[in-house]
Amino acid sequence: MPSVLQADCKHPGRLAVGHPFNPPHLIPCVEVVGGKQTDPAVVDWLMAFYEAAGKQPIRINKEVPGHLINRLQMALWREVIYLVNEGVASVADADKGIAYGPGLRWALMGPTLTFHMANAGGMSGFLDHFGEMNESMWKQLGDATLDAETRQRLIDGVEEEAGGVPVAELRAKRDDMLVAVLEALAKERG
Repeated sequence: MPSVLQADCKHPGRLAVGHPFNPPHLIPCVEVVGGKQTDPAVVDWLMAFYEAAGKQPIRINKEVPGHLINRLQMALWREVIYLVNEGVASVADADKGIAYGPGLRWALMGPTLTFHMANAGGMSGFLDHFGEMNESMWKQLGDATLDAETRQRLIDGVEEEAGGVPVAELRAKRDDMLVAVLEALAKERG
């Protein structure tokens, strides 16, 4: 974490972290976080730098292990693994459900804004209508460990999903699709 890195710095106030996502040449999101000794102007400068480079930086206000977005994606993946282990769905169907369900909406906006629009009363109406149900569902979320059996289930499941297509070819196809999505978003957002 930045504060740990700062311990050995001659000028710790200058240290901030820019954390991109794979593939970084296509994914525009970059998390920006400073440490306990970081001058706030350094974080401001880094945010402006990434914006000027065509990225979509997000300011992380407080250091946390794993950053923000990795934690969010790991929380979702943990539930996928739990549900696969419970026999609720296959790896392929869980992936398809995310890609063709909330994943499409999340390409446009995050879950909070999505839920704000899910009710005529906005977020207030959504929370009034679905808040208690959501809390109940949160209590039912599972836990997952990557024991040998789970690891093999994931490996077998993703190999079946990939249909024998080599990883390099999958990456190339992913990159082509990401470019198409980014172009469509840029066109719509002007």
